[in-house]
Amino acid sequence: MNEFTFTEEQKMLRETVRDFVNNEIKPIASKIDEEEKIPDDLIKKLAELGFLGVSFPEEYGGGGFGEVGYCIMQEEIARGCMSTATFIGAHQSIGANAIYIGGNEEQKKKFLTPLAKGEKIGAFCLTEAQAGSDSFNVKTRAELDGDEWVLNGEKLWITNGGIADIVTVFARTSKGISAFIVETNSPGFHAGQPEKKMGIRGSTTNPITFDNLRIPKENLLGKEGRGFLLAMKTLDAGRLGLGAACLGAAKELLELSTRYAKQRKQFDQTISNFQAVQFMLAEMAMMIYNMESIVYRTAVDYDLGKDISYQSAIVKLYCSESLDKIADYAVQIHGGMGYSRELPIERFYRDSRINRIFEGTNEIQKGIIAREVIKKNGVLF
Repeated sequence: MNEFTFTEEQKMLRETVRDFVNNEIKPIASKIDEEEKIPDDLIKKLAELGFLGVSFPEEYGGGGFGEVGYCIMQEEIARGCMSTATFIGAHQSIGANAIYIGGNEEQKKKFLTPLAKGEKIGAFCLTEAQAGSDSFNVKTRAELDGDEWVLNGEKLWITNGGIADIVTVFARTSKGISAFIVETNSPGFHAGQPEKKMGIRGSTTNPITFDNLRIPKENLLGKEGRGFLLAMKTLDAGRLGLGAACLGAAKELLELSTRYAKQRKQFDQTISNFQAVQFMLAEMAMMIYNMESIVYRTAVDYDLGKDISYQSAIVKLYCSESLDKIADYAVQIHGGMGYSRELPIERFYRDSRINRIFEGTNEIQKGIIAREVIKKNGVLF
């Protein structure tokens, strides 16, 4: 790849998001975690600044920054609050993006535009009790009845499920798995109680039930029976965005840990003088360098329209594993203070763990990568 540099517009986007995070998100991040809710006024501010549609073309109400811009934004948001980054990811990177990738012009104008503007909130409904890693095994059904599709079934672990206005739903029809656009104010849509989670507690996660829910025939997204391919293509972008959020959290943890190491004294000197601490900081820096390289290399390829399926699997796998190690080092460097809720380190540690599970477990990512390696006889790069 040629040397990659950010444009002036991209640098300005980063500065804008960073200022917003420092002023609006970091001061309330612990409250978001404790109260298990992202405040409505924060969501409104994110929408007003265009952050909820930053990746989409301007013609659909978006910011026109593409995937590189989206990754820049998510990196900065995650430095303040991984719950907020998760909310944005489910809304934009998978919920709304499925409509952008698979929708026709009419669907994009009607559904994507209000999502990109942040007037409506989106979600992505794929996972079920028996269809987690085995996502092809969905049991939710959609049957055509005259001019309407009738949906019946249950979804689990749906991020934004309880607050979304428009959701992308994957259900089985006579021709296979198909995708549908569902407005959550439709009769028959029920969101269950939010899950109580270890981390990303501010992000709402709900079970969803469809009980004879009727939607217009034209709400079929793409071709009938081609929904699984759309889901997988959408998750490619989702995994890349997840990697960007991991990168942001990792950068924040390195900064906090370095600052602490230069202040904390033991044995009459700062702990930054000790090789044991220096080596942890060095390991963190090395992983961050690698994370940043693969996130933006892959984002550039995505914006060029290349197939990035196995690359995004690498990004998701490496960045989530690295953040877990970096969060662990951060706790170790901070010692008892890292374990205390007084500092954000403890929250980052809890928030980090989910990244190895959602958007496809890391074991699934290894399978995707291995298949590509074998198919291409190891000649990938």
